[in-house]
Parts: sequence; structure tokens; C-alpha cells
Amino acid sequence: MLLEILKRTPPWVFVLFAALVAFGVLQSRTREVTLARVTVLPIVLIGLSLSGLWSTFGANGIAAFAIAAWLTAVASAVLLNGLAKWPRKVIYTAATRSFLVEGSWLPLAVMMVIFFTRYAVNVTLAMQPGLAASSWLAAGVGAAYGLMSGAFLARALRILNSARSVEIRA
Repeated sequence: MLLEILKRTPPWVFVLFAALVAFGVLQSRTREVTLARVTVLPIVLIGLSLSGLWSTFGANGIAAFAIAAWLTAVASAVLLNGLAKWPRKVIYTAATRSFLVEGSWLPLAVMMVIFFTRYAVNVTLAMQPGLAASSWLAAGVGAAYGLMSGAFLARALRILNSARSVEIRA
């Protein structure tokens, strides 16, 4: 059955997987990033997670469960990152308006969870389309997408806050 699922997977999915792995590996190294690079990823992931919910559950009552769970999960991710403080080391350089961000394997792990969650949801719904009417599935998928895209939003907010603390001291 797994082989049949992989055979029916469009080729672009494998290309996307390889691109995400490559991008995640880059995140493992300490690097200097600009404001645009800090903000683009969370904006894209939030857009993709919301479009994933919309395309899966549509504009009906079930989508309300998905959106409510998504919003709760995004807020939870931001709050949890206030405790976890990810990334740990961020240095803002006002002269270049850039951030030195400590490398971490966590972004790769989160991207892989996003990819495989989305893949599993799509395979499940292809095999059992009636599940798209399940409020439990909608809430679970909404929470999963929200928690993961919220993790990248929380990360971006932490990085951006490092600039604010430098500006306050100046």
C-alpha cells in the first residue's frame, strides 16, 4: 500500500521535500540574515497553512473548527516560545540592519513535521474523502498547522525583538 501511495504522489512533492531538506540544513548553521529573510518564512508558512485549511475544509461550518484551532495553536506557539526562547542566540547589528542567528536543527525538524503532516492529511483525504466533513479532523489539522506555522512566527518575533532591545539601549 505504501508503494502505491508513493507511486501516486506527484513528482513535484519529492522536489519540494528535497528543497525543504536543503533549506533546513542551511538553518543549522549560524548565519547573518536580513529583516526580509526573517519575516518571509513565517508569512509564507502562515499563508500556506491557511490555504491548506481552506482547500481541505472549504468555506463551511467545519472550517470554523479548523480556523479556531489554528488561531489557538498559533497563540500557543508564540506563548511557548516566550518560555523556550528559540533561537537562543541572536545578535542585531544596527549598522547593517541584520541579525546574526545561531544555527539550529529545529527549523528542519519543524519543516519535516509540516511536510509529513500535510502529506498524511492529503493521503488520508484522498483515501477517505468523507473525513473532510469531520469537525475533529478539522480541529486536529488546524491545530497542527497552527502550531507549526506559529513556531516560525514565534521565532521571527524573537529575532525581531533582539533589534528592539538594541534600539532601546542606544
